[in-house]
Amino acid sequence: MQGKGVVRFFLILMTLVTLAQFLLVIPTRRVEKSADAYASAAASAVPEEQKNFVFKEKRTAYLDSLSSETVFKVPLLKSYTYQDLKRQQIALGLDLKGGMSVLLQVDLKEFVKALANNSSDPDFVKALDAAVEDQKSSQSDFITLFADNFRQIGNGKPLAPIFARNEALGLNFGSDDGEVVRTIRARADETVDLTFKRLKERIDKLGVVQPNVSLDASRDLIVVELPGIDNPERARRLMQAAAKLEFWNVYRVSDPGIMEAFSSANERLAQTLEGQDLTQQILRIDTLAPLYTSEGDTIVQLDTIYSPVTGGPLFDVFTPNSSGSLGLAPMGTAKKNQRIRVDSLLNRPDIKGLFPSDIAFYWAKDPIKNIETNKVGTDYELYAIRKERGSDVAPLTGESVIDASANPDQNQNIAVSLKMNPDGARKWGDMTTKAAQDNNREIAILLDGEVVSAPRVINPITSGDSQITGSFSLEEAKDLANILQVGKLPAETRILQESLVGPSLGQENIDKSIRSLVIGFLLVVLFMVVYYMGGGVVAILGLFTNLFFIFGSLASLGTVLTLPGIAGIVLTMGMAVDSNVIIFERIREELRAGKALLTAIADGFKNSYSAIIDANVTTILVASILTYFGIGPIKGFGVVLIVGVLCSVFTAVLVGRVIIEWWTRRGGNIAFWNKLSENPLANINIDWMGKRKIGYFISGALTVFGIASFMIRGFDMGVDFTGGFSYNVTFEKSQSVDAETLRRALDASFVDASTVVKAVDTENTFNIVTSYLVDDQEEDAADRAMAKLHEGVQAAVKSDIVFEQFKQTDGLGTHVTSSSKVASNIADDIKRSAFFAGIFGLLAIFLYLLIRFSKWQFSMGAVAALLHDVIMVLGLYSLLHGLVPFTLEVDQAFVAAVLTVIGYSVNDTVIVFDRIREFMGLYTKKSKSEVLNMAINSTLSRTLLTSFTTLITVLVLFLFGGASIKGFAFALIIGIIAGTYSSIFIASALVHDLSPELKAKEVEGEKKTSFSKAAAKVK
Repeated sequence: MQGKGVVRFFLILMTLVTLAQFLLVIPTRRVEKSADAYASAAASAVPEEQKNFVFKEKRTAYLDSLSSETVFKVPLLKSYTYQDLKRQQIALGLDLKGGMSVLLQVDLKEFVKALANNSSDPDFVKALDAAVEDQKSSQSDFITLFADNFRQIGNGKPLAPIFARNEALGLNFGSDDGEVVRTIRARADETVDLTFKRLKERIDKLGVVQPNVSLDASRDLIVVELPGIDNPERARRLMQAAAKLEFWNVYRVSDPGIMEAFSSANERLAQTLEGQDLTQQILRIDTLAPLYTSEGDTIVQLDTIYSPVTGGPLFDVFTPNSSGSLGLAPMGTAKKNQRIRVDSLLNRPDIKGLFPSDIAFYWAKDPIKNIETNKVGTDYELYAIRKERGSDVAPLTGESVIDASANPDQNQNIAVSLKMNPDGARKWGDMTTKAAQDNNREIAILLDGEVVSAPRVINPITSGDSQITGSFSLEEAKDLANILQVGKLPAETRILQESLVGPSLGQENIDKSIRSLVIGFLLVVLFMVVYYMGGGVVAILGLFTNLFFIFGSLASLGTVLTLPGIAGIVLTMGMAVDSNVIIFERIREELRAGKALLTAIADGFKNSYSAIIDANVTTILVASILTYFGIGPIKGFGVVLIVGVLCSVFTAVLVGRVIIEWWTRRGGNIAFWNKLSENPLANINIDWMGKRKIGYFISGALTVFGIASFMIRGFDMGVDFTGGFSYNVTFEKSQSVDAETLRRALDASFVDASTVVKAVDTENTFNIVTSYLVDDQEEDAADRAMAKLHEGVQAAVKSDIVFEQFKQTDGLGTHVTSSSKVASNIADDIKRSAFFAGIFGLLAIFLYLLIRFSKWQFSMGAVAALLHDVIMVLGLYSLLHGLVPFTLEVDQAFVAAVLTVIGYSVNDTVIVFDRIREFMGLYTKKSKSEVLNMAINSTLSRTLLTSFTTLITVLVLFLFGGASIKGFAFALIIGIIAGTYSSIFIASALVHDLSPELKAKEVEGEKKTSFSKAAAKVK
């Protein structure tokens, strides 16, 4: 084998990197065990009904306190915080851990209106409304839809006059429509990206471990997954709130009484919390001026300088800026994980009274950066803003900002330029005049309650145009400019899809998924060792290596592992064995031809590469399409499938060969069969092409039957395709309720809405889907729908159920274990994505096979076989839904299953096609039918065994996997069986009938020996 050294090098390198990835789990678990112990101790002191809430709250607080603390070090290499460790490990999705998932769409309608200075042009308004409506059924972005609608509605009216009045856009009244659209699209892209970044920053405040936030920029969609979230209502509000930009006057550390107030606060806290007095050493006493008492006595005014107190409840976690080394505006600093503690101390009523009544404290958005080294530290500055008398409203807000940009100033320093509207310019002039006259005082700029900048005012700014200077890099200045733009360019988000999964349901899915993985793995191990003997042992070593690399790769990529992802791993196990079966069967074929063991091994590997590459490339093509078109878990499934296929090819083809050659070169013997497995399917001689018309008849009948079922019975369309709210409600065992009774009660509650109730295979649990309020844009729509659900469930069981317990996914008694919402427009989007994914999947396979086999007949035969397999799956889904004890919903997971069937089904077809191509290039005078029969017979063992090994793992997934994965596994089972059948009776038969000129070519003698004698003996 050429390149063995390279393979060994990469094997060792990948092993070390993956092993290091896994070792990070050890310190992570150590921290989490400490968090569990801390939370358990805190929960033990509260009443039983509060224990769960307190445990989760304290555990989250403990882990958050370590977010910026080093918890693990690799000497001389790297230090890790807890968050660093978690980022380099596989995150569990909601269906495995519980939590909240939200699909948000950035609403660009108001954004475009703001760019046009809220133009009232009737055609402009109509075009915006039409774009919003078209967005429900189009793949195009909002700006394109708006431009297309304006062109139609305006009958050629130019866009420029509508947007030219906004000076910040740099347009004039003569700008053509193309330039206008490009300009507003560029601004829209910036705003979407900024909204995404701000959302990530907001979510960090929720204290969720391993949140997953991703942006689909082409559709202005943001996917947010919050595993273990305790307060979905708060998360929902946080994700939909518009950015809040404010400008405030500030206090300085040099202002009279400010530093003294911090010292007094520290002393009082020491007395009340610790029962001790803090004493200060006098450093210096300065005489300032004489004062006089009412009795006429002269008193000397003294300025007493004390040594700074470094201890005490406040100063243990907060370092005051007593010397002014940080500037005059910051009050002091604290570590990220200590900020909550500082806030709690300063907000105590007895402590607040020590400070001016108009003071309020806010933290800096980002930690302090060392100007010399340009490294970001872990300390955050605390600022004290000065409120207007009798008001909590900022003197100036972001609504007044017209434009903000980052550019070099006259000294070539990076500055942020601001432009205000007339009202803002007046207010800004008042603020800056007072600040400049007050010893050039700073003005704090806050976004969402965090100080993003506190520039010092040198001169009054009355024109509305100003610059913020500082030690900015160009990127930092652009970020600040974008932040300032948010106040003027609102880009709110709308929830299109939402899911809540309880932790108990997630744990159940974990247990079932792990069990299915283990059972499937053991069955495959048993079969491979029994059937292939020593070769089977090598395959199992490769399988272990494969799983090792898969999990390591997924961890390094930061993949979120979901239930479909685990299904992808199980499927990958079958496909890894698939590659080994192709190789081993070819080796066995060469051995039967009388070749020596080493020669047979070398030829077996060499002659298998083509089929393995073709089979796995087609699977990667389909997985890539899944990744592109899929959303959330389906995208994750596609990623897992791609990683799994790449790892399986590496371990089966390269690692497997290195192991076999290492063993045989050192004199070891290896067997690829035993007496029972030596000759099964070895000398098959069936006239498949003579029976192809029977296959056509059977497939035609099944296809007609399936299409009839589509039209008569239809499908059990999941909420992904219909839109609506979906709930899984688990009832107390003492409450007996049936689906029909529950449906009638809910119909009375969900007025004027369709409601579907289905029993699921979890004990005493029902799935409820309703269209009630699904397109309501109000923030409380989900809460109102939940209230109606609660009302209907109470009526069904005829007893009172506490609402707060009912809606908690980890609640007690009768409660909602999971819920989801899919808006009608995202349901349409999912339908289109599914359609395009299927079409592009088939097209990609058609083109790839056309390139590989240079004949359109091969591509057409393969695609026809795949369509046949898809119809078989769809037909059984239509025919059996409601008749089997598991759900057969057509949802996103089903789409993933169908595309996987397409990818896997083509494997069997490619194996046969590859042998047909080989035989067509060999010396033979056999007829077209004989050549195709020879190809099918000689590959039949591989076709059946590859399907059988994959079927084992998928069958285990079906029998022992979670309830939500059974329909997925069922589709794969049908697809594998149909794919094995269609590779012979559809794909190969169509190649036969579509290729009248197909004939083997007579070539020179050296190629006559390149195929096995076993194949040559087929008559």
